[in-house]
Amino acid sequence: FGIPSDETFVITTTNRKEITEDNFSDLVHEGVTLYLLQSVDQMLLLATKERIDFLPHYDTLVKSGMYEYYASEGQNPLPFALAELIDNSLSATSQNTGIRSIQIKLLFDDSQGKPAVAVIDNGSGMTSKQLNNWAVYRLSKFTRQGDFESDHSGYVRPLPVPRSLNSDISYFGVGGKQAVFFVGQSARMISKPATSQDVHELVLSKEDF
Repeated sequence: FGIPSDETFVITTTNRKEITEDNFSDLVHEGVTLYLLQSVDQMLLLATKERIDFLPHYDTLVKSGMYEYYASEGQNPLPFALAELIDNSLSATSQNTGIRSIQIKLLFDDSQGKPAVAVIDNGSGMTSKQLNNWAVYRLSKFTRQGDFESDHSGYVRPLPVPRSLNSDISYFGVGGKQAVFFVGQSARMISKPATSQDVHELVLSKEDF
């Protein structure tokens, strides 16, 4: 890499987990993106792009939420779809020590693109690998593991309170991705982990599928 012998460097994952002699053998998963940095907390000079490759379940293409929502026995399915999207924010902010903020914005300004629904929160944020996990169809948040490959910290199950007030909505729901593709044609998730200065962005669109 052309590094002078008198300079030090570190190799980290996108979650800024330093690769050492002890955990190097855990890098068995192909496609793991690594950073070569001067220090673990070094600011990135340029935006980086990471491609996520996975084989969608056929239901992603065939159903994509439509069946679940249209089979709601005549009820208005839109509130249920929005509840699924808010569910992530409820979980992400459940451990906040300060103000807990969740905003729902309906955007209809044609100059900013097509109409959109935006759910914004000040929660713990997601790493690139956590966004990767979210993108994989039918990878339940209750079975995701915090292993080295997925780099997922795990779903935060809230204290037992009335279901309408906690973040267990998706326990009996159909999932955020189906809600997204019921409401619209694409999803854009922008997230900054609370423990990192890196901002991660994930785009899923029906056109891509």
